[in-house]
Amino acid sequence: MTHRFESVDAVREGLKNVEYLSDESIAGIVYLADRLGKPVLIEGPAGTGKTQLAKSVAEVTDARLIRLQCYEGLDEAKALYEWNYKKQLLRIQSEGTAADWDEMQDDIFGNDFLLERPLLEAIRAEDPVVLLIDEVDRVEVETEALLLELLSDYQVSIPELGTLEAKQIPLVFLTSNSTRELSEALKRRCLFLYLDYPDMEREKEIVLTKVPDITENLADQISRIVRSIRQLELKKAPSVSETIDWARTLILLGIEKISEEDAVETASILLKYRSDIEKVVKEFSTNSAAHFEASAS
Repeated sequence: MTHRFESVDAVREGLKNVEYLSDESIAGIVYLADRLGKPVLIEGPAGTGKTQLAKSVAEVTDARLIRLQCYEGLDEAKALYEWNYKKQLLRIQSEGTAADWDEMQDDIFGNDFLLERPLLEAIRAEDPVVLLIDEVDRVEVETEALLLELLSDYQVSIPELGTLEAKQIPLVFLTSNSTRELSEALKRRCLFLYLDYPDMEREKEIVLTKVPDITENLADQISRIVRSIRQLELKKAPSVSETIDWARTLILLGIEKISEEDAVETASILLKYRSDIEKVVKEFSTNSAAHFEASAS
């Protein structure tokens, strides 16, 4: 088996080259997933870079990204495979009533009539693949069970065709926002990675990387203000992508040093609930010096 990464440092450097700033734990898990051939279950708050990690690994390894976006009600027909019933019906009609049923059955339940969905597509792919199973905590337990055979043996069983084994082992990433507890069986098959919001210095580095025109002082002020906002009791704390959006907004508005007025007027870029905006605006007005004068130093 050909490995994708030579070392943990190679993972970090590769991710950095595609503008994903990883730490030692992230790079280490990706390296082990490659070497051990195991899926990675990534948990953490929304907006901490879980999905982007899979996308970045695909970019680094020059692999095709196959994404299964999970949702309540997702079933086997949308996740794994289904038969092309219209094509099967046309085949039956074209043969007429005199056709031997056993022979026809073997025909219409062949590969030509099989519709691949993301899980089966990843298993049957001959080119390098990264499989992203996004927000797996949104599916029901019954649907989660579909994943167990694939994640343990990299194969799927189709009654009409038998067991289909992977032609090459894909890198598999599952993400979860922890809206429900995943089964022990699923967790046992995966390496585990928890992605929390980055610390202030790492978020500053992310902003500097993603927003090339920004000054170091403004990036520092942004990371300090966002950190203080996340310490409040909010319905939804600002994600890293929203921090980047805020930084780009401030640049577009020509703001080089954030004032209380600037922060209030652009708060909707960071926050998506009215109650959160009101709470943060109140915090800004109550502790203005703590958030702005000190953070701009």
